[in-house]
Parts: sequence; C-alpha cells; structure tokens
Amino acid sequence: MSLRVVIAEDLHLLREGLVHLLEAHGLHVASAVESGPELLKALVELRPDVAVVDVRLPPTFTDEGLQAALAARRAVPGLPVLVLSQHVEQLYARELLADGTGAVGYLLKDRVFNAEQFVDAVRRVAAGGTAMDPEVIAKLLASTARHQPLAALTPREREVLELMAEGRSNSAISQRLFLSESAVGKHTAGIFAKLGLAPSDDDNRRVLAVLAYLNAARG
Repeated sequence: MSLRVVIAEDLHLLREGLVHLLEAHGLHVASAVESGPELLKALVELRPDVAVVDVRLPPTFTDEGLQAALAARRAVPGLPVLVLSQHVEQLYARELLADGTGAVGYLLKDRVFNAEQFVDAVRRVAAGGTAMDPEVIAKLLASTARHQPLAALTPREREVLELMAEGRSNSAISQRLFLSESAVGKHTAGIFAKLGLAPSDDDNRRVLAVLAYLNAARG
C-alpha cells in the first residue's frame, strides 16, 4: 500500500505542487492543510504514515507548524515528521529530536534539488529513519564539540556519523569520503561501540547513533 501523507504548507501553489509531486511518485496525500490547527486535527485524526510540515503557518506565522507536529507526536508517539522550511530553526529542530524516537527530518526548501531526493527523504522518515540537511546539522553541532561520548569519536568517525545523519547509506558514504565500504563499516562499528549501542539491527543502531549525535545539541 502507498504511504499516506499529510502536508501542511500555507502557500497554495507550493502546497498543490507537493501534492502532485508525491502522488506522481506513488504516495497518497490524505490531507493538505494550510494552518497549525488544521494540521494538528489532521495528524491526530488521520494518523498518516508521515507528515510534511512547514514551520511557519497561520495564524501568526511563527512556529505553528512545529508546535502542531510536536503536539501530534505527543498524542501519537513516534509519528513521522519531515519539516520543510526556509530557515534553520535551531530550537525547533532540537525539540523535534528531543524524544529520541527517530522518524524525523529537517530539509531546507531552497536546498532540495530534485524530486527523487525529496521523495526519498519522505520515505526514509516514514520508515523511522532521519533526513537532515547538512546546514541544519552544522547549526545543531555548533555546541557539541565537548559533548561526551561524542568527544571520543575520531574526526573520520564524526564525518561518517554526519553523513549518516543526512540519511546516506554506507555505499554513499564510501563514495563521498573516498573510502572502501569495508572501511566505512569499520568506522560505523567504532561509532556504535563508542556510543554504547549494543549489537542489534544495524538500521536501528544507525538511527540511535544519529539521534545521539543530533540530540547532543540540546545541551
């Protein structure tokens, strides 16, 4: 069955464009709304597989989208949310990551370069993973340099973990860093060990490692 999506975007043309884009790629848009109250109602009542949310929605155009998404995640724990914003709202991103359950993403509108990239991020978040724009990650990491146990990571391990936070596979990381996949695997194993993540499903440990990395910015 196709993924069920709720979209929250106040600009009519962009909202309709998102609907057509997602449906053209086989997803089902269960609702497309333009305000915070409408979003909260749709998320709690429809319980979609993933929500695509703009931060600034009517009536005040401040943080209604994020607040509605956060309230919905409290009512429906683990509800997947992908934020699509024009700005890096550092506080909002931290709060979204705070419960540690995963299934979150934060992309910047002007840095989504093609439909496939965006749809892949939607699917990844719906599956419980993360999809973070590198610029968002950079902002969140501004205060993490001394955070433990992240300080135990080598520079290369931090590079690998940052790319994991973007949602890249080991194969994609190996191409980006000009490493073999086996070398990336070793770095990944080292990251898991230093973050105290016991052996389990690797996809689950990747999400937990990314959340540990991003949640460090909360302090």
